[in-house]
Amino acid sequence: MTLFELTGFQRDLLYVIAGEGRPSGQQIKERIEADTGNEVTHGRLYPNLDTLVNNDYVEKGQIDRRTNYYTLSDKGRDALDSRRQWENSYLPDER
Repeated sequence: MTLFELTGFQRDLLYVIAGEGRPSGQQIKERIEADTGNEVTHGRLYPNLDTLVNNDYVEKGQIDRRTNYYTLSDKGRDALDSRRQWENSYLPDER
């Protein structure tokens, strides 16, 4: 699976995780809601995080018995770098 096959929401999750370090699911949810102004349900958030974990873009760890944290894997970081380069190739050169 490549980043092109992910949904926009899943790519947004990758960017939030990259910017936050090792956020919990709740912290990711709050950041997405603050940035978009839209509510994110647990039923939408966690299956999408699981997809990212299952496709090796994100690693999941445990903070305590009830709370997990998420961090980008090397594959996830490389994929975001490649995506950024691809996006930049289509942006006009501002001079």
